[in-house]
Amino acid sequence: MTITTLKTLFNNYKESALFGRYITLKNLDPILVKLQSKLKIDIIGHSVLKAPIHVIKLGNGPKRVLMWSQMHGNESTTTKAVFDFLNAAEDDLIAPILKHCTIAIVPMLNPDGAKQYTRLNANNVDLNRDAQALSQPESVVLNHVFKTFSPDYCFNLHGQRTIFSAGSTNNVATLSFLSPSVDKDRTLTRVRKQAMEIIAAINTNLQTVLPNHIGRYDDGFNDNCVGDAFQLKNVPTVLFEAGHYAQDYDREVVREFTFYALVTALDYVSKTNVTGDNYQSYFKIPENDKLFYDVIVKNALVDGNICNIAIQFQERLVDDSLLFIPKVERFFTNERFFGHKVINASNLEVKTDKDEEIYIGYENDFVLINNEKKSLKS
Repeated sequence: MTITTLKTLFNNYKESALFGRYITLKNLDPILVKLQSKLKIDIIGHSVLKAPIHVIKLGNGPKRVLMWSQMHGNESTTTKAVFDFLNAAEDDLIAPILKHCTIAIVPMLNPDGAKQYTRLNANNVDLNRDAQALSQPESVVLNHVFKTFSPDYCFNLHGQRTIFSAGSTNNVATLSFLSPSVDKDRTLTRVRKQAMEIIAAINTNLQTVLPNHIGRYDDGFNDNCVGDAFQLKNVPTVLFEAGHYAQDYDREVVREFTFYALVTALDYVSKTNVTGDNYQSYFKIPENDKLFYDVIVKNALVDGNICNIAIQFQERLVDDSLLFIPKVERFFTNERFFGHKVINASNLEVKTDKDEEIYIGYENDFVLINNEKKSLKS
């Protein structure tokens, strides 16, 4: 499916009720009601705090695709893209996918974490480290869906921080993908190659709109991670990581690219006998590095020395509003890091907003550069 077609679909079917990073079950409820007449939607279990967990099914084809989003409650970009796709499912352009695929989607696996805007569930457990123990009700729900739906493919939908670069470059990783390992030797099994082939197809299509901004996630093996565990069960599993785009802290631009990736993957699966033979170009995707900070103040005079100040935004939920609070993480001189925003202090003195010596851990929207107030965010 061409990028032009994908863009038309996105523009026509973007779910307008969802915006920004803080997406909770309260946001989804009216959309689920709206979709109830068009799609099969069931409650398949409940969270620690008894919030419902839904599964949405569509299509009637022989190829079965299971996907889930917001396993980590603060990773909501893929959830937005999922509902954009569900809206688009009524379009004739999506009909061939639904003819060849049956799709099951858990749009919000961790509603408690989503409400608190945290990675963890209400028991402070990372559900993506609970694949073997199945100690949490949300983990049991997903495992039950996996067993009963018996998918041929799994899409594990996540979001990643602004720190990632696509390789060791000044290119932010806007999207990243992974075919998880099945052992510590990272053996290239048939199932891994099948997932790699799907990712290679996504990458080929999206390079036209995201050149050099697609990364490959680290493939260190951990069978407590759901993707690794499902891949171990011989189901090709693709990890999607929605990352950052220039000044897109609401992840609305990335949402569109994530939609492109989802539909491209489904389109490829629907049309192709995915054997894993066409996996090699997966390894041309650069592996993610951690080279970015949200802000770098260059050539700053701090305590009599010239250095660079690395600042990362802390995402905090305050009165149901998500705030991005700048925090000084480190001072550095020779290391190679990049900033999504760069301020050149031109060897002038940089201090806190209270005219005190700046320090690691300092949190504020402003610094003083040569006694002049400077915003770190605008």
